[in-house]
Amino acid sequence: MRKYLMLVTAVAALIAVSVAGIATGAKPVTVEAGNLVVTVNGEFKPNKLPKKKMAPIKLFASGKIATKDGTHPPALKQVILKTDKNGAINVKGIPVCKSGQLQSRDTKAAEKACKKAIIGSGKTTVEVQFPEQPPIDVNSKLVVFNGGFKGGTTTLFIHAYFSAPVTGAIVTTVKVKKKKEGRYGLNSVATIPKIAGGSGSVKSFNLAITKKGVLTAKCADGKLQAHATSVFADGTKAAATIIRPCKGT
Repeated sequence: MRKYLMLVTAVAALIAVSVAGIATGAKPVTVEAGNLVVTVNGEFKPNKLPKKKMAPIKLFASGKIATKDGTHPPALKQVILKTDKNGAINVKGIPVCKSGQLQSRDTKAAEKACKKAIIGSGKTTVEVQFPEQPPIDVNSKLVVFNGGFKGGTTTLFIHAYFSAPVTGAIVTTVKVKKKKEGRYGLNSVATIPKIAGGSGSVKSFNLAITKKGVLTAKCADGKLQAHATSVFADGTKAAATIIRPCKGT
């Protein structure tokens, strides 16, 4: 999942809400960090890849966030993701969408404004809790847009739109750069804006990056690996190393 790149995504941004430890295999992984309990899962297809040359892949990821005591979870502020040197992202030839085209627009309007820039989609549930009020779940479709490549940086935008009791668009910005660091070759930073003035926290998500050619990978040694660090609004930092197997051909 967060094996090689991204984010992305996705990613989200949301995906890397993992925590300290090492996860292997393709089954869901539940981890704890302080009062947080996070379950993450993901896969890439196909899992049979060339050993020496890059080939297109699709990424599917999902996760759930909760607390041990059942209280409202802290908001996720940032995700820093190091991804495998055997994975890559390429948005060349895909139309570019600007952040301003997505702000203050509902999902249909955002999709219409940047239809040709869409590279993935999914769903998310956010828990909103205002002072002295019970928590409320709000749902939204997630849409991933190509933000372009400039100065060595690939930009992605993840758009969500929430209705009552919270109304408005939330656009997460993901910046991806090449950075050689041992096993890793890409560094992605996802910045998540405040939801409902800081009262909203991601509870669950699923996300797929399916645009052909955007994500590529090779299976040089039977695995793809990533390391994620998530930063929450209360100052909590959670880190995880994730390994997913592949079959070289």
